[in-house]
Amino acid sequence: MGRFNVHNALAVVALGEVLALDLDAMVAGLAGVAGVPGRMERIDQGQPFTVVVDYAHSPAALEHVLDLLAPLAAARGGGLITLFGSAGERDRAKRPIMGRVAGQRSRLVVLADEDPRGEEPMTILEEIARGARDAGRRDGRDLFLLPDRTAAIDAAFERARPGDVVLLAGKGHERSIQYADGHRPWDEAAAARAALARLGYEAGS
Repeated sequence: MGRFNVHNALAVVALGEVLALDLDAMVAGLAGVAGVPGRMERIDQGQPFTVVVDYAHSPAALEHVLDLLAPLAAARGGGLITLFGSAGERDRAKRPIMGRVAGQRSRLVVLADEDPRGEEPMTILEEIARGARDAGRRDGRDLFLLPDRTAAIDAAFERARPGDVVLLAGKGHERSIQYADGHRPWDEAAAARAALARLGYEAGS
C-alpha cells in the first residue's frame, strides 16, 4: 500500500538490473515481501473498515499518507479517521500544523500519546487540537483527546463505519512509548489487533 512503496520496489529492480540479477528471481523475491512493519502496514481481521499503521510523524508525512489513503476510503464510501500524537520535548511548532492537516482531511481525529517524555500529555494534545479545531473539528463530536493510546485506538475503531480507513500514525515500528518515568512497551500493530479482537474481529475468524 502506498505509491512510495511501489517506487522503492522499482528502485530495487533497477539495482538488480544493474547487477545483472535474474529478473524472475527478482519478481519472486518481491512477491514474497508482505511489507515493512509499521510502514503503511494493513491490519486485517475481517473488520468492515481498513486499518493502517504508519510511522508518519511530521506534517508533510501525515499529509502525504492521508492523501494516499483518501481515494481508498472514497472508493469504499467511507472517510478517514486519523489517530496520532506528537513527541514531547521536541518541535512544538509542528503540533497545530499536524492537527490542521488531519482536521482538513479526516472526518474524525483522535489524539493520543506518542512519546510525551517529560511533558504533560494533555498539554501536547491540546496544542495539536488547536489546529484540528481551526479546521472545523469539534471536541466530543469529531475530535477526541485520549492520552491513553489503547483507549484511543478503541475509541477510533468503535466509531469507524464500513468503508472507513483508520490511520494509526506516529508509532509505526517502534516498540515503546517514552514517558517521564521511562519507556513503556508498545507495539502498534499488536495493539490494533487486540482492539479489533475486543470488537469481535479475530484473526482467522
